Parts: sequence; structure tokens; C-alpha cells
Amino acid sequence: MNRPRIAPDRRVIYEAHLKGLSKLNEMLPEHLRGTYAGLAHDETIRYLKDLGVTSVELLPVHAFTSEDRLLRMGMVNYWGYNTLGFFAPHAPYATERARQVGPDEVLREFKGMVKALHRAGLEVILDVVYNHTAEEGVLGPTSSLRGIDNAHYYRQTDAGDYIDVTGVGNTVNTATPAAQRMVLDSLRYWASECRVDGFRFDLAATLGRDAKVEFDREHPLINAIVSDPELRDLALIAEPWDVGLGGWQTGNFPNGWAEWNDRYRDRMRDFWLTDISRARHTGDAGSGIGRFATRFAGSSMTFAHERGPLASVNFITAHDGFTLRDLVSYNVKHNLLNGENNRDGSTNNNSYNHGWEGPSSDEGIERVRRKAMRNLLGTLLLSSGVPMLTAGDEFGRSQGGNNNAYVQDSPVAWVDWSEREPWQNELWLTTQRLLRLRREHPALRPIRYGRAGEVVPSASRMRWFDALGGSMSPDEWNNPANRTLQYLAESTPEEEAVDRILLVVHALEDDTLVRLPHHDGFEGYQLLWDSAEETPRDIDGHLEEHLPGQMLQMAGTSMRLYRARV
Repeated sequence: MNRPRIAPDRRVIYEAHLKGLSKLNEMLPEHLRGTYAGLAHDETIRYLKDLGVTSVELLPVHAFTSEDRLLRMGMVNYWGYNTLGFFAPHAPYATERARQVGPDEVLREFKGMVKALHRAGLEVILDVVYNHTAEEGVLGPTSSLRGIDNAHYYRQTDAGDYIDVTGVGNTVNTATPAAQRMVLDSLRYWASECRVDGFRFDLAATLGRDAKVEFDREHPLINAIVSDPELRDLALIAEPWDVGLGGWQTGNFPNGWAEWNDRYRDRMRDFWLTDISRARHTGDAGSGIGRFATRFAGSSMTFAHERGPLASVNFITAHDGFTLRDLVSYNVKHNLLNGENNRDGSTNNNSYNHGWEGPSSDEGIERVRRKAMRNLLGTLLLSSGVPMLTAGDEFGRSQGGNNNAYVQDSPVAWVDWSEREPWQNELWLTTQRLLRLRREHPALRPIRYGRAGEVVPSASRMRWFDALGGSMSPDEWNNPANRTLQYLAESTPEEEAVDRILLVVHALEDDTLVRLPHHDGFEGYQLLWDSAEETPRDIDGHLEEHLPGQMLQMAGTSMRLYRARV
């Protein structure tokens, strides 16, 4: 079966754990829950299609094992970033029947899952871990590459000590031809034999380290992947960092690669959360609108101009860290269940609990939290670039403040499909509506960066206005007190019809007045979405319309999307 071939500007990634996505879904037969067949089930596929995502990115499904340390603690490695075999699907994710038949049947079940998703027009992207293996440090088990050729597969000092830039005890030495060949052979196998649509590379900076353990964007492996005939047309996504010296490489991968944009994540979290917290406590948000606009418009300061905004994979949350709901509900991590006395997990969360740590009975706090989630979802799904949504964020899934659930093969980390509260259904509808608006408005998903004074094909012409509808001045861009902006985008498509939108952003808690901007030929602005509203409005009937120059009141910390009518 042919691949769906989703155009990169239309790609919306849904990051999910293979087991955790369906383990609690009672709409599925019990024996299929948490399996490859469970993801392939009609109910799962119908849910994904109804939501409006295009591409399922699965946490590791290569055969993996749990570290001895975790087994001694009575725990397991749930996420799977501990690869044992690079050419086999993880057998425990198959149904019991497939496991009993044997490895060939496990592989058939995996391939059947890919085919089922393809029939529905959904891509399958695999999170792959080639930077290290399950053999841990020099005293770890010999179960993989160490027993085959320790000297060539692992980075070592002259004294034979392992060089660790991954944080797990060993580092695959991708400076050697043997390791490069192994990685390429594995990728080709999953692409050609299993027909997956792309890969997300864990700690990809490690793959680009040379013989001196320094990152080289012209590294033979980095460039071989994007030039390989079987791989170059697939989605190739780098997690562009590792934990070694010089490991942060966001924006430094060559053409053909997309990258997780951590600068986008941190700026948007700060803009809607920690800046608001600071403003509450000091009266000063600390940062204005400029860096928000840079990230929203595609992070052109991070990615080379020829790569364009689609090199940026935008995200607010991912599997590691707080869920969206926890991001607006907790100031600090709550990881005691992980058995490490709350020492594990990041302390740099850029989160804000809005006045109470964890679940609150105060409806005022919960109302503000819900709006914060809508603002973050709206920002993510209306930004230039490729959005990535974490499974469950669309209806406010919580992990109880656990920001490092890598050992939680339990309801803590599984997606809860039980009956939802009304606000969760409204948040789901909001996410669905935002995804529809993204599909229908090419001005929101430019392929190229624009240039001032030029018409660049497939690049939205962007114009920026202040709260009163005037052009933004340098002082307004740099003023930390200015947190209101109007963004007018007009597409310059090569295939789709011309599209024009206006986004209004106000990021202080007090209401404010805005004057809709005048622009040549624009006769009115039709309201499509307002984050201040719990339930998204109907956009298939009569639309509320306002004239250029009209003064409107914006609710505190909210955003609106308009269609510009000519």
C-alpha cells in the first residue's frame, strides 16, 4: 500500500505511547488494548481522524529492555529508550496470540498496524534511539553491540572508559563506518520493509559527533540519512541536543531535517505562564511581545532561511515533562512515585499553578487554567511550523504533577478514556476546531519565510500592528510592558486559494481595547475563534463581523482569530 504522503505544511504530529494510548480504552476488545492491533482498531483510528491529526509519532517500538537498576526497584522502563535490537518490533506490544505464534507474527501485526493507519490516511513516525543501547556502562550487561565489537560501536577513551554524552552510560560511536552502516541499515529496514513514514531521532546531536566527539553538521551519517533514496522523502526529525559538551544544536542541522524547537516551547510557556505569574507578583511581566512573535512566525532567527518554517517542529509539551493540564496546575514536579525521592525529572518547567498547587476546588482558578490551556493550544496550532500535540493534551490529561513518567507503566501515564468532565469535552472540541482552522487557512502554514517588500511564493506576507491598529514601532517591539499584538497574514500560495487571517493576542490579565487595523482592500474581519470562550463558536453559519477601525474589548490573556474579508 502506498504511503499517505502528507505535505509537510499539513502535517500535525500526535506523539503517543503505543501501549499507553489504548490500554484503558474500553471501546476496544480487552485483548487488543495496549497493542499494535489496538492502535490499528477502527475506534482508535476514528478518534484520530475525528480529532484532525495527520501523523502518529510513536515512542520507541524497537525491541527494548529495562535497566537492572529499575528491575531491582520493582519497576520497568515504560518509555522504551533502552534499545536491545534495532531490527525487531517490541514483542510485548503485540497481542498474546501473536506472541505465542512467534516473532514473525509479531512483525506481521506491526505491519498490519501501519497498513491500517495508511488506509485511513495517517502517517506512522517512529521515535528511534541510535545514540545508545541497553548495555549501560562498562559494568552493564553484555547483550548487544558490546559482544559484537565493543571497540568500534562505543565511544571510549584511550584507557577504555566509556564516553557518555547520552546520560545512560554509553554512547554509540557514529564516527565509525560500522555504526553508521548499522544505523542506515536499520532505518532502511523500517522504511522499506515496514513502510513507516518517518523517524524522530532521540538525542540526534549524538549522531552528528565526529571522532573528536564534536558536533559536525556535515557529519557523514547526518547527511547520508537525508540523501539516502529510501529515506530522503520521509519525515526526518531531530531532537537536536544531547547531554555532552556542545550538545545543544537547535537550528544547526542541514537541509532535509526538521528539528524539535525547544526555544519555541520555552518562549510560549513563559509568555502565557511564567510571565503572567511574574506580573501577578511584581506588576511586571518581564518580557514583551517581540520574542513571542518571532517564535509564532516560524523561528527565522533559529533556522537558516533556505530551510523555512517547516524545519521547526513546534511543541508545548512532550512525553518527558508536564502534560498540558499539569503545566497550568503545578509549579514543581511531584515524582515520588518514581522511587527516586523526587530527584528525577527537570526542575525547569516554565509552568504556573495559578495560585494553588494541583487540583483546586476554586472555580476561579480552574477557569483561568482552562483558558491558559486554550491559549497554549491556540498558539501551538496556529503558529508557522509543524505542530506536535501530546496524546491526551487535547482533553486535559493529567499525570498528577509527575514530569518524568518513564517508569510509570500504569494509569499514571496511560491515557484515560473514561467519561470526561464537561470542560474536557469543550477542550477537545477547541483542539478539533483549531486543527480544522489550520487545515482551511494556508496563511497559517507557510512553506517559506517571507522577505520584506517581496512576494515569495508559498510564504505568507506578514504585517504587524499594535493594539490601536498602527504599525509596530521598534520601541513597541522591545517594550517589555507591551503584550498586545495584531498579526495580519496573507498567503502567497502556488496551489491553494489566497487566504487572509488576522490574529489578535493580548497577554495581560486585565481586559484591553483594540482597534482592528485598516489595510488596503480589507473590508471586514469575521471572528472564527476566541480563546476566552469555553466552547468554540459555530463557523459554518453566520459569522460575527467587525469593520476595520472598529474598537473591540479583548478579555485578559486571550487570543482571537479572524478571517479577513476583501
